[in-house]
Amino acid sequence: MAEFRENSGRRTKHHDGTNSTEDPAGSTVPRGLSNHDRRRKLVLHVDLNNTILVSDAVTGQGTVAALDYFLTTVTWGRMSKHGRWEWLSESPSLLPPCEGAVSYYSQFGRTPGFTSAAGRRFRSVLDEHLDLLRWPEDVKADRELSVKGEDGRLYHWILPSFFQLLKDLVQEGREFAVLFRTFGSDLPRVLKAVSRALNQGAHPLFPDLPDLKLSVNTTPGKIRCSRRGIVLSRGEDRVSTREGERGVYRYLSSAQGLGGFQDHFDWWASNTFSIRGGKPLWVDPFDEHIQHIFIDDNIRHNDEDTIVHPKVFLAPGSTDTRTASTAELYNITLVQNDLLRAISDPNYFTKRIRICQENFKRNVQQGAG
Repeated sequence: MAEFRENSGRRTKHHDGTNSTEDPAGSTVPRGLSNHDRRRKLVLHVDLNNTILVSDAVTGQGTVAALDYFLTTVTWGRMSKHGRWEWLSESPSLLPPCEGAVSYYSQFGRTPGFTSAAGRRFRSVLDEHLDLLRWPEDVKADRELSVKGEDGRLYHWILPSFFQLLKDLVQEGREFAVLFRTFGSDLPRVLKAVSRALNQGAHPLFPDLPDLKLSVNTTPGKIRCSRRGIVLSRGEDRVSTREGERGVYRYLSSAQGLGGFQDHFDWWASNTFSIRGGKPLWVDPFDEHIQHIFIDDNIRHNDEDTIVHPKVFLAPGSTDTRTASTAELYNITLVQNDLLRAISDPNYFTKRIRICQENFKRNVQQGAG
């Protein structure tokens, strides 16, 4: 199998008022996995800001501003022939509701106070999801797991649905690793906070996390890209594509527990924020033992405006790769994060992973046949 079957996704309206992409091969989430599926190791590459965090240290956005900003990226309209903005969506959605629609962010850029001005029609969505993010009222603030918003209220810093995913994967008997992948500066703090929750049971909603027996490598790694190749480093580890891309794939596939890497923002910017400069993800469609999945809110169908660079091996055991389009791997190894669903549905990440597993299995079986 040299190529994955293209998955363009389809929009389905959900009970929480947002439109999201569902499994293109079926509208239901798989209920269970076979023993063979459970033997396939998962390596989950997870973005931070607007994926499992609702804040951004680089831009200085707190919880309210970060969620307000996210809404500008999932609400759609167009400029009229008279030069006025016309709304084409009544509720947020990851994908445009019709041809010719552009997101408010694409048209106007960052717009502070969006839901108090041009996007006031979406203010109720903001308020609803801020309420869902509230830190338990009967629990005192935690220096690493809670954060005070601009409105003075306490919120979860890391989404509870992420911790639920860890519990679900362990309960399924799944072998897995999690690698945080971010352009930002939050990685050291996230690794420390997750380590404390997993080792000390510090999270008020998940006091039994130490029972999962998951390790956390709190040393942040780096991924640096250039025309000469890609270098991954963490502590004393160093691996480069100059010795072949297969070695990098093996290194990432051997990950254990949780850890993370800071990706190369300047390389993405120098490639005009396109797929060519995105966070690299090596994918082997012939590997029946490993599945890599990347979850990021900035994964988009437009390869000139997306954040992950999928590098797919050309043959079994090959060291050569090709750049795959986002559409080819959508809901197989690439998940465009729906932050609103990740806030409102505790099982959101688990559901998305299961859909990817089913689609990956289907493609491997087709290739084998």
